[in-house]
Amino acid sequence: MIGIPSLGRRVLVELVGTAALVTVVVGSGIQATELTRDVGVQLLANSLATVFGLGMLIALLGPVSGAHFNPVVTLAAWWTGRRGADGLRLRDVAAYVPAQVAGGIGGAVLANAMFAEPLVRFSTHDRSAGHLWLGEVVATAGLVLLIFGLPRTGQQRIGPVAVASYIGAAYWFTSSTSFANPAVTIGRAFTDTFAGIAPGSVSPFIAAQLVGAVVGVVLVAALFGRSRPAADDMIVAHGEPELAASGR
Repeated sequence: MIGIPSLGRRVLVELVGTAALVTVVVGSGIQATELTRDVGVQLLANSLATVFGLGMLIALLGPVSGAHFNPVVTLAAWWTGRRGADGLRLRDVAAYVPAQVAGGIGGAVLANAMFAEPLVRFSTHDRSAGHLWLGEVVATAGLVLLIFGLPRTGQQRIGPVAVASYIGAAYWFTSSTSFANPAVTIGRAFTDTFAGIAPGSVSPFIAAQLVGAVVGVVLVAALFGRSRPAADDMIVAHGEPELAASGR
C-alpha cells in the first residue's frame, strides 16, 4: 500500500478531479442538446458520459486523495473514521471541501468556454419541488451506503465501476437525476445549459443531500455494524480509500 500523499497534493487532486467531473457533466449535456432535440436521448448521452468519466477519474485519482470530489463523502469519511488513526482529520475536511467547490465552479466555466457559451451565466432551470428533494435524499443515501459498504463486504476493488454504475442508474431512477453532490450542485448553477440548476434551487438540494448522507451513514452502521475495515482493505471508490467516494 502506497504512503499517504501530502495534504497539498490531495487537495489539488480533489480540485482537479471535481473540476473534471463537472466538465464532463456540463459539457456532455451541452453537446447532447446540440445533437438532438429528444430529451430522453439527451439524458442518455449525459448519463453515459458521466458514467465513463467518473469511473476513469476514480480509478486514476483515487489512490492519491480517495477521489471524493464530493463534500458529503468527505464529511461521511471523517465521521465514520473519526475514532481511527487512519481516518480523515478535520483539517483535511476543511481543505477538501473548498477545493471541491472551487473545482465544481471551475469545471462549469471550462465547459461553457469549450462550447462558446458565456463563461458564467447563472442557470434559469428551476428545480424547486418536494419530490426532487426526496430524489436527492435517496440518491445521496444510496451513494454513501455503496461507498462505505463496499469495504465492509470485501468488494473494494470494484469501487470505481460500482460507484460510476450507481450514478448512471440514479440518473434514471431518481426524480432529480441524482446530483448527490453539493460541490457539483453549486458548480452547475454557473451554467444556463442542460445540466444547470437555478441558484435559488441550490440550497434545498444541498440540504437534501446532507440529509441523505446522514441516512446513508446510519444505514451503513445498521447493515454492516460500526467496525471499520482494516487499512489493507480500504477502497478507492467514488471517493476515499475508505478515504473512498464522489457524486456528480
